[in-house]
Amino acid sequence: MNPILDIIFHRRSIRKYTDRPVEPEKLDLLLQAAMSAPTAMNCKPWEFVVVTDPAKLAQFRKRLIFGNRNAPAAIVVCGNPNLSANPAARLFWVQDCSLAGENILIAAAGLGLGTVWIGVYPVSEFVRVVREVVGLPRHVRPLGLIYVGYPAEEKPARTQYNEKRVHWQKY
Repeated sequence: MNPILDIIFHRRSIRKYTDRPVEPEKLDLLLQAAMSAPTAMNCKPWEFVVVTDPAKLAQFRKRLIFGNRNAPAAIVVCGNPNLSANPAARLFWVQDCSLAGENILIAAAGLGLGTVWIGVYPVSEFVRVVREVVGLPRHVRPLGLIYVGYPAEEKPARTQYNEKRVHWQKY
């Protein structure tokens, strides 16, 4: 099979991690992959907060209902609509940042890392918690949190393809 498709099919949500820290070089590669994502009108509204501080990670685990994961690192994917000079492009920050987040997930799988995506936006309580923990300014919006680490569990590759959800030429 195609090596890129192999990585995509092997990418799974990992919820258990070893204590091994993620090397800064690998975190940097994940951010490079994120910023290789396409964006509407080349706006690039993303900003990222990399968290490896155990106290901040503990706050995420304690305060986010779905955030109780033991990963040694997290990347907060944020949108900053003010980065776009084009007002129309500002409307697409969620889509643009989602694409960047997906690139992180796929790149991590290719590097032998595990990840799990924790949705934050648009739940106001989750947004407030993440904003407080990492000190985001008001105009920067946290879209999601991606835990990153070395997996302590294995899951088989899969596709969730469902031909009943595919329509050709019309619905």
